[in-house]
Amino acid sequence: MPVTSSPREGTILNIFRNRGSIFGVAWSPDGKRIASGGNDGTVQVRNVATGAIIFTSRGHSGSVWAVAWSPDGTRIASASWDKTVQIWNAMTGRHILTYRGHSDLVLTVAWSPDSRRIASAGSDDTAQVWDAATGRNILTYTGHTETVSAVAWSPNGRDIASASFDNTVQVWNTTTGKNLLTYRVHASRVWSVTWSPDSTRVASGSEDGSVQVWYANTGSYFEAYHGHRNGVQALAWSPDGKHIASGSWDTTVQVWDATTGRIVLTYRGHSSSVGALAWSPEGKRIASVADEIQVWAAGV
Repeated sequence: MPVTSSPREGTILNIFRNRGSIFGVAWSPDGKRIASGGNDGTVQVRNVATGAIIFTSRGHSGSVWAVAWSPDGTRIASASWDKTVQIWNAMTGRHILTYRGHSDLVLTVAWSPDSRRIASAGSDDTAQVWDAATGRNILTYTGHTETVSAVAWSPNGRDIASASFDNTVQVWNTTTGKNLLTYRVHASRVWSVTWSPDSTRVASGSEDGSVQVWYANTGSYFEAYHGHRNGVQALAWSPDGKHIASGSWDTTVQVWDATTGRIVLTYRGHSSSVGALAWSPEGKRIASVADEIQVWAAGV
């Protein structure tokens, strides 16, 4: 049973707001900028130190639910309720490409570690992998039976874990689309998924309020975290592999030891559900989203 007594508190560093609600957040690889997307249909990039908006990209006709910064730092991908994924120049905000392979809302997007491919998924029950330079579809994964809420690329680039409202997480090969494993422990919709930096474990967060940590090659149980009072919509593994941050409908972000499940920090700065979060590249800060972006010192 994880020990949850007397966790430290996260320290607020900055708050960023749009004219409307913010849904997605991503750090630049150098940790100096943050990209966000929201219900105004735009993608905004800010200077983290000053909060100044560097550019606003307009091109979506619906809410932007998720954003992802390419590992090479040159591009930003945004997933929207307008059924598209769009790619932007990360320095100028210039539109580069639109991917139209989905037939319904796109809820999640992730870059391959080499910045050459993108995975996206959503309400059409599929996850799709496509060429980031041309928009050509490489494969479509159809193993889920309901909305695919999150996709995460393994750090070694070989596999993708996809979370779904069908209560499962599935791991599949990024080249062939072959299903390698289906994890069925959650009792309700799975909203979030993240890989350990060494590609050996997966953590998944669910409406059942739990975070499950399990081995990616076997699906065998490693650890479970039950510290939230409500569903877990956002997850991120720390860059050093030691901690996992989980964001919940209970308005908190909790940081806990990825090996023992012991809670080490709770952040209570939000007043509404936490829908997205991301560790900074150096692992010292976390950006979390609950209508607005709050950047705070992780202190672990």
